[in-house]
Amino acid sequence: MSTAEQILDAPLGLQGGAHAPASSAPRAARATATATATAQSATLRPAAPAGIWPTGLLASAAWVALGLLTLLWPNKEVGFSDWAFTREFGIATLVVAALLFAISLLGSRAGRLVRTLRPAGQWLVALAVGLALWEVSTAKLGVLPSPFFAPPQSLIDVVHEDWQRLGLSTVHSLRLLANGFVLGALVGFITGVAIGWSRIAGYWVHPLLRFLGPVPASALLPLAFFFAPSSYSAAVFLVGLATFFPVAVLTWSGVASVHKSYYDVARTLGASERFLVFRVAIPAALPQVFVGLFMGLGASFSVLITAEMMGVKAGLGWYLQWAQGWAAYANMYAALLVMAALCSGLITLLFKVRDRVLSWQKGTVKW
Repeated sequence: MSTAEQILDAPLGLQGGAHAPASSAPRAARATATATATAQSATLRPAAPAGIWPTGLLASAAWVALGLLTLLWPNKEVGFSDWAFTREFGIATLVVAALLFAISLLGSRAGRLVRTLRPAGQWLVALAVGLALWEVSTAKLGVLPSPFFAPPQSLIDVVHEDWQRLGLSTVHSLRLLANGFVLGALVGFITGVAIGWSRIAGYWVHPLLRFLGPVPASALLPLAFFFAPSSYSAAVFLVGLATFFPVAVLTWSGVASVHKSYYDVARTLGASERFLVFRVAIPAALPQVFVGLFMGLGASFSVLITAEMMGVKAGLGWYLQWAQGWAAYANMYAALLVMAALCSGLITLLFKVRDRVLSWQKGTVKW
C-alpha cells in the first residue's frame, strides 16, 4: 500500500493533523464547552411525548364517525343487491378508532408507538375524512356512478376474491423491475464513471448520451419488441434503458465535479490511478449517484407498467389491462394502490440504503 493509501485509509483521529484538546486550556473554558455540547445534544434529541395526545383523540373521533357512517347509513342499491364487506369495513374503522383512542390516552406511556404515530396525526384525520367522502359519494349517494367508481369496501372484496392473481402479478412485476433496474443502474454507473474519468470515453460516449438519452424509453417499445427474442427480455431492456440515462448522467456529473486538489494531493503522496478512481472519485460522486438512482427508479416503474400492458403476460400492468377489459374497476383501483405502495416502499428502501452508505455526510450536508 502506498503512502497516500495509508494516510487516506487511516482514521481521522489517528492522523497527524488531529490533536487532543490542550491540557493547558482554562478550566472555565472547558466547562463552558462541555455545557454547550450537552445543551446542543439535548436540543437535537427528540422530546418524549407527555400527557394525552390531542391530535390522536381527534383522529379517533374521525374514525368513529367513519365507522358509524358506514354501518348506520344504508347503501344505495344500483343494479345489484349491495356492496359486499360494508359491515366488515365499518367494524375495521371502529377498531382503528379504538386503538387510536387508547394510544392517545396513554401518551408517553405508549412509548415508541406514540412517537411513531405523532408525526402522522393530522394525516390520520385527513385519511378518515377522505375515506368518508369516498364512501358517501359512491356507496351512500351514488354521485359517482358504479361500476366505474367503487367504494372503499370493494377493495376488501378484491383482496378476498382475487388475492392470488393480484399477488402473483405483484411478484412478476417485482422480478421484472429488479432485473431491469439492476442492469440499467450497473451499466449507467460504469458509463458515468468512464465518461467522467476518461477523456477518450467522454469524447465518444458523451455525444451519444446527449443525443439518445432524452428519448423516452417507452418510445422504443415497437423496436424493442421486434428485435428482442421474447417480450420479457424486451421489457427488461426498456426498464434498464429508463434507469440507465439518469444514473449515467448524474454519475458522470459527480465524478467530473470532484475538486482537482483532491487528486493532486493524492498523486503527490503516491496514489495509483486505481486508487484515485475507487477511493477518491467514486466516493465523492456517490451523493449524485443516489439522486440518479431515485430518478431512474421512478422512470423505470413507469416504463415497467407500460411494457407489461403492451406485451408481457403477467404483472401489475397486465392485471390493470385485464381488469379494464372485464370492467372490474374495483380490481383496477386495488392494482393502482398496490403500485403506489410498491413504488413508495422501494423508494423508502433506497433511502435507507443511502443513509447507511452515506452516513459520513451527516453533520456536513442537510438531509
